[in-house]
Amino acid sequence: MDDQLGVFSNRLQQHGYRLTTARRVILEALLASGGHITADGLVEVVRQQSPGIGRMTVYRTLEILSELGLIRPVYQGTGAAHYILMENGHHHHLVCSGCDRVIEFDECVLEEMGRLISGRFDFQIQGHVVEFFGLCADCRRVSA
Repeated sequence: MDDQLGVFSNRLQQHGYRLTTARRVILEALLASGGHITADGLVEVVRQQSPGIGRMTVYRTLEILSELGLIRPVYQGTGAAHYILMENGHHHHLVCSGCDRVIEFDECVLEEMGRLISGRFDFQIQGHVVEFFGLCADCRRVSA
């Protein structure tokens, strides 16, 4: 977690943001969550550790981290965005349409596709989030 905190801290400083005590607490809570947490969930965790940190501070920090490409909001049918860590600029999910289970995986074979898309549209890709939808093994067994 210290390595990730260092990456986040460096990126903030590179873009003119200070790593305040409040931001550090928010980052630590975000990283401890595994990077899958709603803004309100993060507010609850942060307030347990530091009751003086307000909701707007958490929301502003999430906005800054999103702008810097360190996290991204994803919507998985729950209504509220879940913020995910963008380690190495990408994040991948398998989402079960039967039980809403989400399986994360790190293997990325999209570099070639990214280069093709980048060239075709003259677009500099900085990261990606991929979600594949289908049925997990448990749901397939139930429906068989």
